[in-house]
This record gives sequence, structure tokens and C-alpha cells, in this order.
Amino acid sequence: MGTGDELLRYERQIMIDGFGIEGQEKLKMAKVVIAGAGGLGGIISIYLVTAGIGKIRLIDYDHVELSNLNRQILYADKDIGKIKVEIAREKLKSLNKDSQVEAIKETITEDNVLKLVDGYDLIVDAMDNFSTRFILNKVAVQKKIPLFHGAVRDFEGRATTIVPGQTPCLNCLYPQISEPGISPVIGVAPAIIGSIQATEVIKHIVGTGVLLTNRLLIYDGLDMEFMEIQIKRNPDCKVCYHLWESKI
Repeated sequence: MGTGDELLRYERQIMIDGFGIEGQEKLKMAKVVIAGAGGLGGIISIYLVTAGIGKIRLIDYDHVELSNLNRQILYADKDIGKIKVEIAREKLKSLNKDSQVEAIKETITEDNVLKLVDGYDLIVDAMDNFSTRFILNKVAVQKKIPLFHGAVRDFEGRATTIVPGQTPCLNCLYPQISEPGISPVIGVAPAIIGSIQATEVIKHIVGTGVLLTNRLLIYDGLDMEFMEIQIKRNPDCKVCYHLWESKI
């Protein structure tokens, strides 16, 4: 670690068995793309920045709207109409001046996604639509970058960790899905799922614990239940099949 201030800032997590200064150094060196600066992305970015992730690229095209404020905790009334990623960057920098936060105001497309993730170690899916999620999944498989998926609706949410070549990809999990339009959501749902995604990112970087690989974790807030489904690769998947050819 660099300074005494860093040791003090991260003291409580450095104390964790299997974490230590070496784990903190890994976080400091990590570069993470967070796709989406809404309900999920706000929670994820807050906990990754405060954990000491070295560099975050936050991507979102939207402006802050009043209807965002029940769940998107990076923003306040005074931010309505402003560019989300710019407000988010300032808030995140106020939480940890040592983390680099790059704000990218773009819509993720097939044409720009390679450029947007180039040079980064991990991709976090904090999107609100599956068309963009599938674009992220495709580039993650293509570049063999771990993808941390989360989604919410109503009082519910789900999360899984995708490691190309080792786990099913998102297309295996959802070979056919229709977009539901605007989803109802209570603010605590992205708080819970986003925290799980951030936990998975930290564990993966540090190299500790058991990841949500080959498993889909489902949260039901109304019944306050967590359920787990084992997931398998789809042998007919047209996205990740080439990673498995040599293993068949």
C-alpha cells in the first residue's frame, strides 16, 4: 500500500481473513466498467469506490429525472435535468478521492462497445434493458472478460456471475426474452442486488470466497426469500459455443 491514510481507510477490510494488504492492492489496480448509472449502477459504484477500486468507467446516456429519485441514490432534486454520469462522478469522487472515475455519456451499441470496454478487467451489467445486456454479454464472451449480471423488478431481483469459458453466458440463461417496457421497482430492490453484484466484483478481484458462477440467485422481497437455481451452458448457444469447442 502507498500511504498510512490508505491503510487507515481500508483497515477494516484488510483485517478480513484472505483479504489483507495484497487484496487491497489488487482492488487498487483493478479497472471496472459499470454499464448503467441508475438504481443498480449507483449502489455498485458507491461500494466499489469506497472499497478502493482503482479505476471505474461509468457509462450512461441519460439525464436525471424526477421519477429516478425513488431508487437512484446518487442523485437529488437539485440534479434533475443534469447528465447522470457527470453528477455521479462528482459524488463518487467526494467519497474517495483516490479512485479514478471516468464518466462516459454514451448509449452502448454494437458499434461502440469494444471501444468502451477496451483495457478494462471486468464488466458490471447495471442496465435496465436486455438488448444492451446482450451486447455486453457478447463482448464479454468475445474478450473473455467476466460479466456481473443483475436485474430488478417490483420487490424482486436476480444476479449471477459469468466467467466466459467456465460458466453459461447470459444468452444461455435467457435464449429468448421480451422487453417488458418500463419496469415497476421499489428502491430497496436495486440496493440489495447492486450490493450483491459489488460483493461479487470484490471477491473476484481479491480472489476470495465462492462466486455466483453457474448459479442464479433470486431475491423475493415480498416473501423475504433468497432462492438459487443451478444454471448450465446451452450447447446450442450462438454466443459462447466457440469457447467450448475444444472442451467437447
